[in-house]
Amino acid sequence: PAAAMSTLLVSQPRYAWLRELGLQEENPGVYNGRWGGGGQVVTTYCPANNEPIASVRQASLEDYEETVKKAKEAWKVWAVIPAPKRGEIVRQIGDALRQKIRVLGSLVSLEMGKIFVEGVGEVQEYVDVCDYAVGLSRMIGGPILPSERPGHALIEQWNPVGLVGIITAFNFPVAVYGWNSAIAMICGNACLWIIAKVLEDNKVPGAICSLVCGGADIGTAMARDERMDLLSFTGSTKVGKQVALMVQERFGELFEDADLSLVIPSALFAAVGTAGQRCTTARRLFLHESIHDEVVAKLAKAYAQVRIGDPWDSDTLYGPLHTKEAVKMFLDAIEQAKQQGGSVVYGGKVINRPGNYVEPTIVTGLPHNAPIVHTETFAPVLYVLKFKEEEEVFAWNNEVKQGLSSSIFTKDLGRIFRWLGPKGSDCGIVNVNIPTSGAEIGGAFGGEKHTGGGRESGSDSWKLYMRRST
Repeated sequence: PAAAMSTLLVSQPRYAWLRELGLQEENPGVYNGRWGGGGQVVTTYCPANNEPIASVRQASLEDYEETVKKAKEAWKVWAVIPAPKRGEIVRQIGDALRQKIRVLGSLVSLEMGKIFVEGVGEVQEYVDVCDYAVGLSRMIGGPILPSERPGHALIEQWNPVGLVGIITAFNFPVAVYGWNSAIAMICGNACLWIIAKVLEDNKVPGAICSLVCGGADIGTAMARDERMDLLSFTGSTKVGKQVALMVQERFGELFEDADLSLVIPSALFAAVGTAGQRCTTARRLFLHESIHDEVVAKLAKAYAQVRIGDPWDSDTLYGPLHTKEAVKMFLDAIEQAKQQGGSVVYGGKVINRPGNYVEPTIVTGLPHNAPIVHTETFAPVLYVLKFKEEEEVFAWNNEVKQGLSSSIFTKDLGRIFRWLGPKGSDCGIVNVNIPTSGAEIGGAFGGEKHTGGGRESGSDSWKLYMRRST
């Protein structure tokens, strides 16, 4: 009898490009110098059509234990390599990513659901961070300070912190790791993740960048493991509280003197980019009462022009949500908004097509303190709220528990500086006349309050990955 055709996308001719990355029907989910994995086999699905892509054999707790031991041993080798040499190896990692940038971007799009150009852009961000880290590898150092004692020198020396655990997020599976790993590596740390071939080609232990794919058991083990000298986590508030680090929620404010030619495309991009699943996605849009109705009407018209479709179609601007569970959360948020007094002026429904597609949604009429307005929902739901005075809207901006990114649209220079000052936005990223989403790699990236826990990339974030001796 004829052999049965595989239903996995990795084995279908249309997706033959997956083989360029060495992907098979079942893939090992552990790397510590060698590939393996003895845990549960899980299947990953394409959110654009809910078809299975391939499967991964996750790590068992025994795999995790072995990997941590090997990573700690590898660190002893990596930490004594001069920082500029470490930077050269990170440069090679960036070059390797460049060579596969389109196929890696396609994989991000296939598995996460973001449109192709965003998938490629995410890999490009990792490449850019590698370039940034290369230069940084020749600049890390502490000052020589005046000593009180004659004939003595007072020196600050920065040394690698040790083993860095990186728990990445579904919405930016490449970039979040890139922010952490490139800087951690030039600082002399070993990481739990992977860039195998470049390390092996340079004859350094592959376990410097180890990988353990797993669920809550592996994440819990990392969080509790005292051998983990630094743990970087990006994910939900619930899990973030357990790990005591990161999560995201964002805000935007629009005054009566704002340039609407900037506002409409900025609000649109910030609210619906990546189908509302960015860490910097705009959730709340505060509009001055004098322009509220005009902006809502123009924004709804702009929403109607968003091209929804296949993430790999170059004309597509908006793809699916990541999972079926995310669709349920979207519908639940819409229902709660209605129950709390909101009106859906655009969207609010599941789109009748294969995959996890929902309509980008605008909700008006809610009070600033409505529970759903303060609830994080990784979905394309924008709550549009009215305000009268600057003082009240600044307070409303800061009244939630999250604080990653915020933006103000105004031409008033005094208001801009108040927004940037001690009584202004309390977010980690504070924008003026640009969207909340998107951040440059040179600036410190991270939030405050429940979004707090340090900065993952940019500026002097490298200090988090090192310990200081005086």
